[in-house]
Amino acid sequence: MASIRELHTQLIKKERSAVEITQEALDRIQALEPKLHSFLHVTAERALEQAREVDAKIAAGEEIGMLAGIPIGIKDNMCTKGIPTTCASRILENFVPPYESTVTQKLADADAVMVGKTNLDEFAMGGSTETSAYHLTANPWDLSRVPGGSSGGSAAAVAAEECVVSIGSDTGGSIRQPASFCGVVGMKPTYGLVSRYGLVAFASSLDQIGPFGRSVEDTAILLQAIAGHDPKDSTSLKVEIPNYAASLKPDLKAKGKLRIGIIKETFGEGLDSQVEQAVNKAIEQLQHLGAEIDVVSCPRFRYGLPSYYIIAPCEASANLARYDGVKYGLRAPDADNLLSMYTRTRATGFGAEVKRRIMIGTYALSAGYYDAFYLKAQKVRTLIKEDFENAFQQFDVLVCPTAPSTAFKAAEKTTDPLSMYLVDLMTIPVNLAGLPGLSVPCGFDNNGLPIGLQLISNVLREDQLFQVAYAYEQSTNWHLNKPTLS
Repeated sequence: MASIRELHTQLIKKERSAVEITQEALDRIQALEPKLHSFLHVTAERALEQAREVDAKIAAGEEIGMLAGIPIGIKDNMCTKGIPTTCASRILENFVPPYESTVTQKLADADAVMVGKTNLDEFAMGGSTETSAYHLTANPWDLSRVPGGSSGGSAAAVAAEECVVSIGSDTGGSIRQPASFCGVVGMKPTYGLVSRYGLVAFASSLDQIGPFGRSVEDTAILLQAIAGHDPKDSTSLKVEIPNYAASLKPDLKAKGKLRIGIIKETFGEGLDSQVEQAVNKAIEQLQHLGAEIDVVSCPRFRYGLPSYYIIAPCEASANLARYDGVKYGLRAPDADNLLSMYTRTRATGFGAEVKRRIMIGTYALSAGYYDAFYLKAQKVRTLIKEDFENAFQQFDVLVCPTAPSTAFKAAEKTTDPLSMYLVDLMTIPVNLAGLPGLSVPCGFDNNGLPIGLQLISNVLREDQLFQVAYAYEQSTNWHLNKPTLS
């Protein structure tokens, strides 16, 4: 499937119709879903209706935007009016939102074509999309392996060309890690750049919606469409949104001296040797493109993992208290009283990983433990943020691996939660600090599995991330590789 810009050109020249492009995506979904399972709901009728509206605008001589007629997948934890939003959980199995999330409304206003809602780890809690209550999503590069998580469905759908671009959410790496595993580009924006209104909350101070694409330019175009202030979200930032795609240049020297810092703490024990080798080659390429490279220390970087797994469960414990069988979603039958209804509903509706995190969070917030766990974790979060601030006094962009390994086999880590949590080791600190981060493909291991390079910049410097990623992408061929799927 072509890029956003190529499809846009075909549409305005009337070489293809939006209906033809949409039908191509729907046909591919129908062919691949029996083995890939990227989607929880395919919205074929709505997609074709949206495509017909775009074709009508073109026929009438109206000007269309870059996303008009472009097939897109939406992670199933964003509310879509009249279309099920399950968060891959049984507790929301029959929930159909009466309103639209800000992001999906912006995409509808841009005439993007939603082909379906993508699979995820239940309530976005997981790193492999295996905690979904409905089905497991396969990695398009190797169907026996996971696509990463929690936005595994969104990443796999883009990698398999079931849609042109997709939307995910990132709480501790849930866009960047699956982007790395699936060989696509994934961006976690600055906290507050994209509205969270209508995003089903996991950990409110960490959650952020962001784009997936097969190229840096596609990802930049999509972020531009969804970014911006929203009065419905109290954490939304009032900032001007630049034209991210317009300033992309294939040469890092064009904008003067660019300083890139290699985060020392992300290398060494626990990092797969093939991942390390590919990332080091990518860093050499960035230097060849004109960047000044040096090593930088973020001493508290590795404390991000333990602090995250206190803060995120605490916030999840509070956010998920609303699922009690009273207001919406599942209600367990045959309850004897109100307390019985609460307990039976939550015991039946939530999966094991969600229950685990609720229990951890409730414990850490309980009397006598708040100071020892939650407050201490927040203090560590502040120190991690300070490390990044110090690093950005010396460097414009920081680099490290996106994930410590390539995609692992399905069921390999399901019995060991701590092992699963470690896959987010490289990505979590970025969320704790509220910074933007991007994963771009930088190679393959001996099994033919993609490897991702993570780029991190200071707050609201998404433009800089896109510029570095684009220059690297255009000087390599990694993004041109596609998984072999019939």
